[in-house]
Amino acid sequence: MKDRETKDPIIVAHDLQKQFVSIERENLLKRTKKYLNVVKSINFSIAPKEIVGFLGPNGAGKSTTIKMLTGILVPTSGECLVNGVQPHLNRVENAKSIGVVFGQKTQLWWDLDVRDNLLLLKEIYELSTEEYDQRYRYLNNILDLDEIKLKQVRTLSLGQRMKADLAAALLHSPKILFLDEPTIGLDVVIKSKILETLKQINRDQQVTILITTHDMRDVESLCDRVIIINHGEIIYDDSLVNLKEKYSLQKRVIVTLSDDSFVNLHHLKTMSGVIDIIVDNKMLTVVIENAIKVEKDVIITLFEQLSIEKIDIQEQSTDDIIKSIYEAR
Repeated sequence: MKDRETKDPIIVAHDLQKQFVSIERENLLKRTKKYLNVVKSINFSIAPKEIVGFLGPNGAGKSTTIKMLTGILVPTSGECLVNGVQPHLNRVENAKSIGVVFGQKTQLWWDLDVRDNLLLLKEIYELSTEEYDQRYRYLNNILDLDEIKLKQVRTLSLGQRMKADLAAALLHSPKILFLDEPTIGLDVVIKSKILETLKQINRDQQVTILITTHDMRDVESLCDRVIIINHGEIIYDDSLVNLKEKYSLQKRVIVTLSDDSFVNLHHLKTMSGVIDIIVDNKMLTVVIENAIKVEKDVIITLFEQLSIEKIDIQEQSTDDIIKSIYEAR
């Protein structure tokens, strides 16, 4: 968070709005315009080198915001600046400083192999042969491109295509990388590889990353900061740590018993701060309010009443916290 306060932002959204218009037919002669405000006056800024999770349910306005920042869509009102330029007014200049990966749609030429795709992008971005060779070596080292470079894009598996898409997005050494659901549908092994690649390019080359995802494990692996959007409005913009501290309302005390005999749990059930008690064979789960005193009192009581083999404290998951924020809204 300190970087945001001390550095000029590389991405700025100021009072950014996007409205779509559709025409609905009421009868044979009459048509009515319908206005849908997808993004409603949002404001945020992102400092160089930050990795920010841009989160929200389907239809919240995430992808629409990304498309305005990349110059694909024109804002209805407000302003966005990416590396100092307005994307929709300076599409060529903006394209040179950003990389974009849409997880559900490749931007590569389907009938070309990966190497020919990259060579075509080399010409588009006007890279010299020396620049291209140097960049390819770096990307090959972290993405293992030699394994897929002679394969047609249409023949690639989902994981292989994602590696090729990332290589294409990073070929021209962009300062900013926009990722829209980059790990959707990937297996655990390739997902881990993609996440490690993103951390490495951020660490090695100070690439700023804005990522949308529904997988909270991606967020926890990559992001220190999250922006949460719902119904076109930002409802949270702060660190992941503060999100957990502010909105984590429950904890679970999970006890493994050395035998399956329970004493009367009536006293435990009536304790202040105890929300629920779940018994499953030799496992006892006590759901409690997220308060130090409650946690301490419950643990003392458990040790006094039960023969305990093991005890664990589970924080509320980031996924559950964010779901609860959506529901509250």
